[in-house]
Amino acid sequence: QVQLVESGGGLVQVGDSLRLSCAGSGRTLAMYTVGWFRQVPGKERDFVGGITSSPPNLFYKDSVRGRFSVSRDNAKKTVYLQMDNLKPEDTAVYYCAATSGYYRTSVEAYDFWGQGTQVTVSS
Repeated sequence: QVQLVESGGGLVQVGDSLRLSCAGSGRTLAMYTVGWFRQVPGKERDFVGGITSSPPNLFYKDSVRGRFSVSRDNAKKTVYLQMDNLKPEDTAVYYCAATSGYYRTSVEAYDFWGQGTQVTVSS
C-alpha cells in the first residue's frame, strides 16, 4: 500500500505557472505508475497526465499537452505536475493516484489516491 499527499495548489492568475507535488509513503512509489487527475464540482474526475514506473514514460490528456509536464524524483518519493500558461478552465481540485498498471487513464484503474489540492486560476 502507498499513501499519497498532494501539495502546491493555490490561487494564481491567467498565464501563471504552478507546480504540484505528490509525496508518497509506505511502499516504494517508484514501483507505481502515477497519474494526475482533476475534478470540478458536478463533473467526473478527469485524467490530466501520468508517468510510468520504469522506464518513466509520460502520457497526457491532449488538451494539456505542451502546457503540463509530469516528472518524478524517486529518491524523494515525489511526483510533480508542472502547469504552465494556466487558464481559468484549469481551475479544479487536482489529485494524484497510483496504479501498478501502465498508461492507465481511467479513475477505476488507480488503487491509491491523495486527498487533493485546489488550484484556482483567476482572470
